[in-house]
Amino acid sequence: MTPVRDYLATRRTVPVKQLGPPGPDSQTLNAVLTIAARVPDHGKLAPWRFIVIEGEARDALGQTCVALSAAKNPNASAEMEEARFTRAPVVVAVVSTAAIHPKIPEWEQVLSAGAVCLNMLHAAAAHGYSAQWLTEWMAYDADFLAHLGLSEGEKVAGFIHIGTPTVPPTERSRPELDQIVTRYSPPLDS
Repeated sequence: MTPVRDYLATRRTVPVKQLGPPGPDSQTLNAVLTIAARVPDHGKLAPWRFIVIEGEARDALGQTCVALSAAKNPNASAEMEEARFTRAPVVVAVVSTAAIHPKIPEWEQVLSAGAVCLNMLHAAAAHGYSAQWLTEWMAYDADFLAHLGLSEGEKVAGFIHIGTPTVPPTERSRPELDQIVTRYSPPLDS
């Protein structure tokens, strides 16, 4: 398992602005999605689903971003909004379908959708691609979500942009363990 350990120890995100073609073909994307779906899922609910955005659909969705953004924020850059879904060859919306359940806490379902996003990053890398997990304003905009086809109660856990890196990834600072780790000690009896 040394290659897996080494990959995880050095995993880095290539920013979406540094992803280009080619993206995964249909067969490879299906393999990536299959791996992404292999996450902890208490109760086997599969409390998430995928919306694949590729080809001309990326341009169309960018135009939707332009229209919605112009109506809500006249100072927004039309070029930036138009490019939201064309920065990488393939974008996958991971939709959290978490809902109240008699046995499975909703929070666990939401965490499962987050695990899907991270697994998709790993799966893309395993197939020779890079990916970035973003949300941006669209993930929280009710009009955009309705346009994307989300039902009431569904949320975007992330837009996973997948492509080929145009530059090598760079390292960034990481938290020191002594700043993020504590050890539990039972209270002393008084």
